[in-house]
Amino acid sequence: MSTVEARQRIPAAERRQQMLAAASVVFGERGYAAATTDQIAAAAGVSQAYVVRVFGGKENLFVEVARRAIDRITTAFRGAIAESNSTGSDDPKPVEARLGEAYIDLIADRGILLSLLQIFSLGHDPVIGPIGREGFLSIYRVVRDEAGLAPADASRFMSEGMMINTVLALQLQESPDPDAAEMVTEVCGGDLGRFRSLAGTYPTT
Repeated sequence: MSTVEARQRIPAAERRQQMLAAASVVFGERGYAAATTDQIAAAAGVSQAYVVRVFGGKENLFVEVARRAIDRITTAFRGAIAESNSTGSDDPKPVEARLGEAYIDLIADRGILLSLLQIFSLGHDPVIGPIGREGFLSIYRVVRDEAGLAPADASRFMSEGMMINTVLALQLQESPDPDAAEMVTEVCGGDLGRFRSLAGTYPTT
């Protein structure tokens, strides 16, 4: 079956999400400047012209990737908060621990956390900068206001999340250095094996 035929069989909304997922990976691995719509199209299994037709160009696509990443994080956190607030839960785990687990789970989506680093590195950009700042603050507000963490605890939690992103970007979870293993174990809450398993889809070269 040709790419065009395959595309016609997939609903437009689903195809759009597939392209955003592919774009998240490409932007996360290569950065905004180096990534191209050709690479994104190849990763999504569509033509470059189709990517441009749907999103209007690389900048608009990156904006959508940014919004998707932030939305995925806030949605995951709200799910963790709801689970913590559930009276039927048999697990008395603190809400902060649930938030941390929800964030770690997002590692399995290759593009989400790495694309965040690219988004936040463009704080100077007149288009991307405001989206990144508001997105970062929206995550902070969920952690502080909806999860009920004190400002100091919310800030510490956010900094630990950014450290996880950095570990993934540096691929420290694969390092044979015992100091790297020690640090990553602390970052991931003690379960290095699970962290490595979730990060198994990340590039190793």
